Amino acid sequence: MLNTLADIAIIVLPVFGMVAVGYLSARIGLVSERATDGLAEFVFSLSVPVLIFKTLSESQLPQAQPWGYWISYFVGAFFVFGLAMLAAERLFGRGRQEAVIHGFAAGQANTVFVGVPLILKAYGPEGAVPLFLLIAIHLPVMLVAATVLLEGSAGFSRGTLVKLVKALAFNPILVGIYAGALARVLDIQAVGVPKQMVDLLAAAATPCALISLGLSLKRYGMAGGDIAPSALICVLKLLVHPAAVLALTFVFTMPPVWAGVAVLFAAMPSGINGYLLAQRYGIGVGTSTSAVSMSTGLAVVSVAFWLYVLGVG
Repeated sequence: MLNTLADIAIIVLPVFGMVAVGYLSARIGLVSERATDGLAEFVFSLSVPVLIFKTLSESQLPQAQPWGYWISYFVGAFFVFGLAMLAAERLFGRGRQEAVIHGFAAGQANTVFVGVPLILKAYGPEGAVPLFLLIAIHLPVMLVAATVLLEGSAGFSRGTLVKLVKALAFNPILVGIYAGALARVLDIQAVGVPKQMVDLLAAAATPCALISLGLSLKRYGMAGGDIAPSALICVLKLLVHPAAVLALTFVFTMPPVWAGVAVLFAAMPSGINGYLLAQRYGIGVGTSTSAVSMSTGLAVVSVAFWLYVLGVG
């Protein structure tokens, strides 16, 4: 158990370190206030889409799809998504769009920054296939659902539907998904100089997103992020989501490693994409910022708990 806690700390502390660099840079005036929005736009519109394209275009997926695995994970994800939306509207008096941001923060996991190194360390090469299968479809499913709810919150009039179609067609994250999926189907991969450019842009996604998150903490802070809603999101993300997935893995037949990967994937803290989406729509930024920070810190303990439950480490 102690070794597991030490391993998780080694993974999580560098993430906090990058966030701290962004926060301190803004705090001492090294980076100006206007850089917060500019860096967030770069991450959302260019760097993360390229990372998604690279991941999808280079992935190797099996022919048969594990439907029980998909169902176990996403039923749990949308369960907490709905609970977070309900709580935002009924308990905290938030509007529908902000409630969607709360739901997305509760259902969308930090897979790249924490999930990949942790799950591969826990299960080794045997866990790689289920892990990357879930990564390939996780963000598209969650982001499309959030975008549909955000764009359709005003009612599905003809104008709203046209706006929704445009939003789904030209959303930078979704464009990266479309391009990556098409490249995978056609077996097209970047080579030579284009590959080096793709690799550089993809590599910038993680540090820039974390620095961007740190810059936003200077503007909003933990208090500006509404502690009560953020704490509830953390409970849903770190405890309720993996518990729901674990229960469903007993309903659907799958190998123990696949079940363990699904539970650990669900136990990851709130992803930075929740903050980026909030920043993009200009709503719920403070709450999503606090949820990402709080859940990442608390994950040191909660993920160790789930590793213990699963008998890993």
